[in-house]
Amino acid sequence: MRVRTWTTTLAAATTLVAGAAVVGPAESVAPPGVVSVAADDETTPVPETGDAADDPAIWVDHDDPASSLVIGNDKKGALEVYDLDGTRVQRITTATSFWGNVDVRQDATVGNRTLDLVVGYNAGIRSYTVDPATHRLVPVGDGTGAIGTGGGEGLCAYTSDTTGQTSVFVITRAGRVRQYRLVDTDNDGLVQGTLVREFQVGSEAEGCVADDETGRLYIGEEKVGLWRYGAEPGDGSSRVLVDSVGSGGHLVYDVEGITLADTGDGTGYLIASAQNGARPKQSYFAVYDRTTNDYVKAFRITDGTLADGCQRTDGIAAYAGNLGPAFPSGLFVCQDNSNTTPGSSGSQDFKLTRLERILPTG
Repeated sequence: MRVRTWTTTLAAATTLVAGAAVVGPAESVAPPGVVSVAADDETTPVPETGDAADDPAIWVDHDDPASSLVIGNDKKGALEVYDLDGTRVQRITTATSFWGNVDVRQDATVGNRTLDLVVGYNAGIRSYTVDPATHRLVPVGDGTGAIGTGGGEGLCAYTSDTTGQTSVFVITRAGRVRQYRLVDTDNDGLVQGTLVREFQVGSEAEGCVADDETGRLYIGEEKVGLWRYGAEPGDGSSRVLVDSVGSGGHLVYDVEGITLADTGDGTGYLIASAQNGARPKQSYFAVYDRTTNDYVKAFRITDGTLADGCQRTDGIAAYAGNLGPAFPSGLFVCQDNSNTTPGSSGSQDFKLTRLERILPTG
C-alpha cells in the first residue's frame, strides 16, 4: 500500500498518533490542471438564507433506480429529501433546529432486523428507514429517537465487512470523534447505540467517510489535511496522512466533505472538498485512488444549462451505478455555498452531476 509523502515539514510524519501537533500552511493555490465539469441539475433551495444547506447522501432504489433519493441536511432546521430531479419531497423537523451531517447504509442488520438506514445528527444520532411504498423516511430510533452523543456535527456510517455490525462516527467541531455501534438490545425493532471508541483528531474537523470493504475511515482535519484511520472499534487512534493542506500537498483549507465512489471489485475513488477559504470561487474537489490513496486529479463543478456550479462546498456524496436515464452511470452531489441560478431564491442548495463526466465509471 502506497501513501504519498511530501518533501515538507510533514514528510516524515505520515503515520502519527491522533492528537499530535501538526500545523499545515494555509495556502490558497489549487493544484495544476483542475478540470471544469458543468452541473446537470440542482435541488430545490433550502428555505433558510445564509449558511444552511450542508451535507448530502444518496439512497438507491435497486428495483427502480430512477426513483432513488438525495437526502441533505439544512443546518438551520431540517432533514430534506429530494427526487433525482431535485424536487423536495419531504422535510423532517424536530424540536431541535440544528441538523448536522447525514449518511446512508443499505441492508444494514441491527438486532434481528435488516433495513436501509438513514442516520443524521440532530441532538444526537437519529435513525430513519425508507418506506418502500412511499419513498419517505420514517423514524426507527428507540426511546426519544436520538442516541445521545454529547455534541457533534460531522457524521458518517460504517458497516464492517468483517463483523456485519453497523456503527456511526460523530465528530465535534473541536475534533473529538466518537464511534457508536448500532444495536437493538430489547429486540423491539428500534435502533439504539453504544459508545465503543473515542479519540481526538487534533483541531477542527467535520467531514468523514468510511469504506466498508477495506475497513478504513477518512477524516478531514480542516486546516491540516486528509487522514486515514482504521474503522473498526478496536483500531485506536493511529493514523496515516493521505494528503496535506498547503505547500507539498494537493489540498487547501478548509478540507470539508469527503465521499467514496465505489466502482466495484475493490476499485473506486476517494473525493475530498477543498473549500479554498481565501479564494472560494476557486474551490475544487481532490480525487484519490481508493486502493493506494494516491492523488489522481482535481475538478470543479461549474455552471451548466439548468444549474450553476458549486463554490466553497461543505458536504459531498457520490454513487457509481445506474440511477436511471438522468444519471445512467452514477451521480455526484455537492453543496453550493453560493446559489446563483437565475430565478432561484438565492438560498443554498445541492448540485447534481452525472458521475461519468467526472470519473471513469465503467
